[in-house]
Amino acid sequence: FRYSNQHFIKSQEELEILYSDIPEALENNYSFHLRFNFKPKKSRPILPSIASKESGSPEEELTKLATKGLQSRLENFILKKNKIKTKEQIKEIYEVRLSHELNIINSMDYASYFLIVSDYIKWAKNNSIPVGPGRGSGAGSLVAYCLDITDLDPIEFDLIFERFLNPDRISMPDFDIDFCEEKRDQVFEYLKSKYKNGVAHIITFGKLKARMVLRDVGRVLGLSYGHVDRICKMVPFDPSRPLTLQESIDREPRFKEEVKSNIKVKKLLELSLKLEGLNRNMATHAAGVVIAGDKLAEEFPLYIDHNSNLTLPSTQYDMYSSENAGLVKFDLLGLKTLTVIDNTIKRLQSKKIDLNISKIDHNDKKVFSLLSTGETTGLFQLESAGMREAIKQMKPNKFDDIIALVALYRPGPMSNIPIYNDCKNGIKEPDYIHPTLKEILTPTYGIIIYQEQVMQIAQTLAGFTAGEADILRRAMGKKKKAELDKQKERFINGSLKNGIAKDVASFVFTKIEPFAQYGFNKSHAAAYALIAYQTAFLKTYYKEDFIAATMSTELTNTSKLREFVEELKKLKIEIVKPSINKCFSDFKATNGKIIYGLGAIKNVGFEAISNITKEREKNGDFKSFVDFIYRVDAKDVNKLQLEGLVKAGVFDEFDKDRNKILNSIPKIIQQIKNINDDKNNHQSNLFGDQDNNLTDFEFLPSKTWSQKELLSEEFKSIGFYLTNHPLNEFEEIFNQLNISSYDQFYENEKSEGLVAGTIMSIQEKKSAKGTPYAIVKFSDKQAEFELFLFAEILVSNREKLKESESFVLTLQKDKVSGEDIKKRVNVKKILYLDDVINKPYSKVTIELKNDYNLDEIKQLLSNKGETKINLIIKNQNKQAFFSLQENRKFDVKDLKSLKAKKYVEKITV
Repeated sequence: FRYSNQHFIKSQEELEILYSDIPEALENNYSFHLRFNFKPKKSRPILPSIASKESGSPEEELTKLATKGLQSRLENFILKKNKIKTKEQIKEIYEVRLSHELNIINSMDYASYFLIVSDYIKWAKNNSIPVGPGRGSGAGSLVAYCLDITDLDPIEFDLIFERFLNPDRISMPDFDIDFCEEKRDQVFEYLKSKYKNGVAHIITFGKLKARMVLRDVGRVLGLSYGHVDRICKMVPFDPSRPLTLQESIDREPRFKEEVKSNIKVKKLLELSLKLEGLNRNMATHAAGVVIAGDKLAEEFPLYIDHNSNLTLPSTQYDMYSSENAGLVKFDLLGLKTLTVIDNTIKRLQSKKIDLNISKIDHNDKKVFSLLSTGETTGLFQLESAGMREAIKQMKPNKFDDIIALVALYRPGPMSNIPIYNDCKNGIKEPDYIHPTLKEILTPTYGIIIYQEQVMQIAQTLAGFTAGEADILRRAMGKKKKAELDKQKERFINGSLKNGIAKDVASFVFTKIEPFAQYGFNKSHAAAYALIAYQTAFLKTYYKEDFIAATMSTELTNTSKLREFVEELKKLKIEIVKPSINKCFSDFKATNGKIIYGLGAIKNVGFEAISNITKEREKNGDFKSFVDFIYRVDAKDVNKLQLEGLVKAGVFDEFDKDRNKILNSIPKIIQQIKNINDDKNNHQSNLFGDQDNNLTDFEFLPSKTWSQKELLSEEFKSIGFYLTNHPLNEFEEIFNQLNISSYDQFYENEKSEGLVAGTIMSIQEKKSAKGTPYAIVKFSDKQAEFELFLFAEILVSNREKLKESESFVLTLQKDKVSGEDIKKRVNVKKILYLDDVINKPYSKVTIELKNDYNLDEIKQLLSNKGETKINLIIKNQNKQAFFSLQENRKFDVKDLKSLKAKKYVEKITV
């Protein structure tokens, strides 16, 4: 087959000429789509066959396994916890619930789905892969609890099965399962081995969004990376409210300035606007796989990316098309917190501490005491600034409080947190809406927090079945008036049958409707509260190991590591600074200290450090920088990696002059290369062996870094200040100039003050009206703090706001009260710290003792400047006053130098 010159899409005019003899053919072509009516039906769910001669039908197998699982749960957990009811009463409650759920599952033909999920979860648990206790409404199923799909007793926490599955709402059950992030791929491998070609990932398509399309088009047009990067940053980065390129252009005047000054930028924007939104690349769904058995490969198009390391192929249908075609999605999510918990337990086991996290006491007073302090850094779901404030006010003392907080801390219901706290602490009386609802609302102090409570109210007041109550809950959530009116009528009629007056029923419906719109799924809240409690337990009793494990999972997340370093300072836990002989690739907890993880150093890599550590453990500590050079492998250390290690200070124990070592790296590498070029043994050792006479290597003479330079380079390598802080050396100067820490400023009574801070990060955004603002994270010697920079102050200072730069800020406290500190402080002025430090005084009076050194004073005050200098010389009861005829240079540094002299009694500025 060969293409001809006619292989192109012809215009209408060309087609009319070509088919001039049969114009009706063209007419038929244009109207063809109007002449047929075909709509493909959605396929029934396709799952692999589970039935076998040994186990019988899926329904029989499910019933058998669930019954056996209930017996195990009763013996190992349920009966041990419940001390109120008799053993027979408890068994009856659980057996009735299990039978009820099994009847629904089997009647809806979903037994196979439950068995498939249970199978891969049990395999994961049997192979030491941590699995979450539950997620979503599936945690409300007792069958799931008995099959080891979840680890949360739905009866203990009053969870409703029909919120997950019921005959009145025909839809596939959907278990979202959390796995340890590091071991999830092993589960995919298991599915591949079990179902062969019957399992696949789900394809997704990445689109050209505003920033991405600018970068791609800029690259094609040959624009410099720096120029395109600067233009891209004019598009606000806000994943929660992304702007299109056109919206960004309309809101950002700098785009128009760029277009005026550069014709290529105009072309860049024109092309980018045309291409934005198109599919750019193929990828795979982050968590979903489909399992369909033999039918998958036979009936569905699959795609294999040979350039990826994926275990499974992918469907060529996206998630929605796959579902319409009958494929069933199984979500296997990676949850980092499970990795943290697992790693913490392993660290404890290495210290002969045996802990079963599933059997810890959920009413531990020490755990609730920790939570009540708000010191929740690192705790799952509880570590945001707003959550810390909320949990401090709540002072939780029971597990239900954590469930409530997880559910309440969201836009909408968040306003109920103060009401919950006041009722809990006896400040306010709960409002139960109606006496019949008291039992349902007592656990949440009269507030409807959970969707399950809306369902229970409908059942209690209006006699709805659990399935009907779920339909009501969905109708309220979707806010469709016609459906709501229909449900309200049913609610009132049902209430009338139960002896509730019509006006009361109408009032209750009106009260619960807004709650239903933002009510939270209690099953999900309870499951995640359990993980949160487990992390709180570990931090309470094993904080060093827990923090070390958490930091080790965040090796590439500089901002998280910085938070934990601040947390360690608050907890007064010592951090062993980066050292080539004391540290390892990840963070360790030893003797109450945290040993820094070298794998967190930028541009070095976890694997490289692991191999270096193995060499150290095998052949002993490194004795010098040169000894390190001799012994490392060529694959582990290149020039960039060496520079990162040097800047981080890992070789300080050999030589604190980091710049000297840094500047000598190219010389060392070249010298070793020359030696190795002369040898023919092809050794893999990057730097030869000790016979190469490098022991007398001479480092290049270099200027020693100032403290500021050293910390600046350390910041680039580590991502924050670890060994020192750039503001520490100015403490005395700050006292002279009345510059305080942020915490001191915020606590004092003054409405305005000076605060020094070093920039850690900058995030520029746009308001809903398109006004630019920035959230800037600063650091001082005590803590970190965030400030909002609004339009005027941001625009006038944008060019100088860079990471690791230090500034003196003029701040003003708003008198308007609010929970969030960031909203209460305004930035009025921003000055470079150096400009403030070097600013000369207008007048200085220096009081000298009679043993003063005149020559030394002349030398110190030798430079002419802008400062009026007065000298007072004291001699016993007499004093002489002198005023220098010419003004001299005198700034804060001069003040510091002169104040250090013993003969200077006092300096007044």
